[in-house]
Order: sequence, then C-alpha cells, then structure tokens
Amino acid sequence: MADDAIRLINMPFYAHHGVHPEEAKLGQRFYFDVSCGLDLSAAGRSDNYADAVCYEQIYRTVEGVVTGSRFHLLEALGEKIAGELLERFPDVRSVEVAIRKPNAPIVGFMDHVEVVVRRNRHG
Repeated sequence: MADDAIRLINMPFYAHHGVHPEEAKLGQRFYFDVSCGLDLSAAGRSDNYADAVCYEQIYRTVEGVVTGSRFHLLEALGEKIAGELLERFPDVRSVEVAIRKPNAPIVGFMDHVEVVVRRNRHG
C-alpha cells in the first residue's frame, strides 16, 4: 500500500452471492471496506477537486460490481472489485477489499466471515 489512502468503510449492499441455491434466490446483506493506496500530496497541496480521486466514484464502482454480478465465492467478488478499481482509477497504486458475510451458512457461533483481497498495480 502507498503511504496515503482513501478508505470507504462498512458499505452495506444487498446481493445474491454464494455457493448455495438459497443464497442465489434469497440474497443477503454483505459489508465492504475498501482502501485505495495512492499519493494524495497534489490534492493536499492544491485543495483542488481536479487533483483528487472522487470518493463517490469509488463507491459507485464497488456498488456496480456487487449488485451487477453474481459470484459463488467472496474471493472472486473481491478480485473483481480490486481489478475494477485499479482499472478505473489510474492514480490508485494498490487496493485492499474486505468483504464481510454475517450470515455465512456455517453451523457455529461467530459475528461474520471475512475475506480480504490485496492487489497492487505492479505485481
């Protein structure tokens, strides 16, 4: 990750991801954290919107992937989100996507299952 970051934390989206047919049919709420590593010094010095990466565009990118596609695995969903963010925002050097699934079909007690995907532009 770059030293600077833009983070969007605890974004809830209702979607139909999962291996089981019930998950596809009924859907459930998932929670997402995204951290984009980039150099914020130009925007910090200029205080000019043109030098910044738009938080709302990051949000809409995540929302579009989550609600516009269906994945069996959270790993694949995280991979797609990370790839889209790196593709759409050239200033972003690295991305970390955390996906929380509170109602994972596991017999046992826990708050949620979380998958974290980290990708860099170069490597």
